[in-house]
Amino acid sequence: MKKDVVVLAAVTTVSTVVAAVLLVRQWKRRSEQRWRHSQRILRKFARECATPVPKLWQIADDLVAQMHADLTSTQSTLQMFPSCLPSLPNGDEKGLFYGINLRGTNFIIVQARLGGRDAPMSRIGGRSEPISDLYRQEIPIPPNIIEASSQELFDWITVELGKFISMHSEGLQGGEKNLGFTVSPTIAEVAASKETAITWKDSLLGDAAGNKLLNEINIAMEKHSVDKRVFALVDDTIGVLAGGRYYSKESVAAVTLGMGTNAAYIESAQSVVKWPDQTPKPEEIAINTQWGNFRSSHLPITEFDTLLDAESSYPGSQIFEKLISGTYLGETVRRVLLKMAQESALFGDTVPPKLAIPYTLRSPDMAAMHQDTSEDYEIIDEKLGEIFEITNSTTMARELVAEICDVVAERGARLVGAGIVGIVKKLDRLSNRISIITVEGGVYEHYRVFRNYLHSSVWEMLGDELSDNVIIEHSHGGSGASSIYIAASQP
Repeated sequence: MKKDVVVLAAVTTVSTVVAAVLLVRQWKRRSEQRWRHSQRILRKFARECATPVPKLWQIADDLVAQMHADLTSTQSTLQMFPSCLPSLPNGDEKGLFYGINLRGTNFIIVQARLGGRDAPMSRIGGRSEPISDLYRQEIPIPPNIIEASSQELFDWITVELGKFISMHSEGLQGGEKNLGFTVSPTIAEVAASKETAITWKDSLLGDAAGNKLLNEINIAMEKHSVDKRVFALVDDTIGVLAGGRYYSKESVAAVTLGMGTNAAYIESAQSVVKWPDQTPKPEEIAINTQWGNFRSSHLPITEFDTLLDAESSYPGSQIFEKLISGTYLGETVRRVLLKMAQESALFGDTVPPKLAIPYTLRSPDMAAMHQDTSEDYEIIDEKLGEIFEITNSTTMARELVAEICDVVAERGARLVGAGIVGIVKKLDRLSNRISIITVEGGVYEHYRVFRNYLHSSVWEMLGDELSDNVIIEHSHGGSGASSIYIAASQP
């Protein structure tokens, strides 16, 4: 009897061990299948995002064609328009200037003294600049003011400007009378989402709507005894272009690359057909390209981009912006990760709930993960836990996250490079002249890998022979300083 019990126990034990082994094998097989599926998703995504040099040239040529079309007619997706600035800086401007940069939910007030291009240099942000007495203050705009009328907004901004001037100079009479006023690309999106009374994108043209806003700004200045006057309401990218022009006559274009994106360049007067009848035409005109609107059949669009666009506030528009700007880079990464979590259990059998929430992955966090050089991707592990409450990621999964970030960033940066080359080609300066492109924005300034991909794409497109003709440099004076150069450029 005892022998039978022992045999039965042994058989039971063996059966249990065999079952356990089979379960482990099954689990390993399922894990391998899931991992291979994640890899297939990544490879397909990377393939569809690829931007070989011939494709980049196709995109650049399409941009050139649309720029030509827009200057002569209205048949273009770009919807470019000229800035009505009477002049741009030449580097001789001197004085104490003030500027305002209006953003989505805040604005920056800047004070700076320009000493001329040949003035003694000051160290600002690790660079030598002919600027001194530089002060800036970022001020959040209360929600009730954002949703108020334009006159109420300008009254509130003017009061804050008066306080700022009082802090940094003797009374409200300090500095030059001209006040630079720039509007960042994101303000139009915030205004539209909040249904404010201000239609920013349609009010930067020097037309009736723009003149109404100018009048309201200056009424606010007089009402609150601030001795300043705004001569033009200007897109921030035009201001960045003005800053580049202050330093060099060869500065011909500017790009803003932050949460939003835009590009501006200098066009000859004879090429500009769209111009207000009552306004004198200068020899050179700063053109706001609104390149976020650009679209081309050659753009590398994936299923994730299509869904992002369909679910955005502007379906079917701002296609280029949705591929390159800071607002959308992290969102694209999140959507790829969500598909992997749903179809291949990248982060376990349960999909992390926060991974399904749109726009939770911001571009600065994406950059931090992408640039994680630690052995076990510790920064990625930290960010996954902090943003999505994912605490059980494997090293292999974290490596996959880094690879997805790399695909999205490389594609975006190389498309920006193609856009820059396209603008320089439109100006017919690729082979015979130096062209300086000034770039402003957090994505370019703080996302090192993105910046490196951008520069390398321009070099690949132009080769050793021509690449030295296009110089890309960071903007001067730091955040919001573009408004200073607008103030300095006005008579």
